[in-house]
Formats: sequence, structure tokens, C-alpha cells
Amino acid sequence: MNNYLIPANSKKGQLMFGVFRPIDLAVLIGGGFVTLMMMFIVPGEGFMTLVLKLLPLTLCVLLVVPIPYYHNVLVFIEEAIIFILEPKQYCWRGWCARIEYGSEQIKK
Repeated sequence: MNNYLIPANSKKGQLMFGVFRPIDLAVLIGGGFVTLMMMFIVPGEGFMTLVLKLLPLTLCVLLVVPIPYYHNVLVFIEEAIIFILEPKQYCWRGWCARIEYGSEQIKK
């Protein structure tokens, strides 16, 4: 018999470092680069200035952090946008509808 059992973590093998997609790494590296540039460009040593300087990296890390049932927050946001912008019409037939009846008889 050719019954293959697919391991639960088979998707992790397709990801870089087992966690990131290429776009996730691009977002993370971009946020790190912008934060590094802000460290050199924005003057000041106060707490609020430090928060402002670290904001790009913090937001990018929050976008790529893993969450349950989705790869990460970025994927969740993408899926939410697709769900909102492309609504689908689901036809409910109920648990007692039979496939052998025609669709005209089911609607009655």
C-alpha cells in the first residue's frame, strides 16, 4: 500500500530558517535598515526619541512574529483583506439535503 503520512511540520521545510518567507525577511531587513538610518539621522537622546527611532523595527518584528493558525501577522492581514474585498456567496444546503435530488427540489 502507498499510504503516506505527511508530517505536521512539512510547510516549515519550505520556509527560510523554518520561519520566514522571502517577503518576511525583506520586511524585517527593511525595518532594521530604516531603524539604523533613523539612529544616525534623528537627533536627541530622550525616551520618546528612542521610541520613535525603534518604531520601524518594532512594527516589522510584530508583522513577522508567528501566531497560531496563520504563518504570521502579515499573512493574517493579507487573508483578512482578501476576505473583505472578495466576498464569496456560500450556498447552505443543510445537513438533511440529499445530493441525488436536483437543485430545484432542494430550494423548496
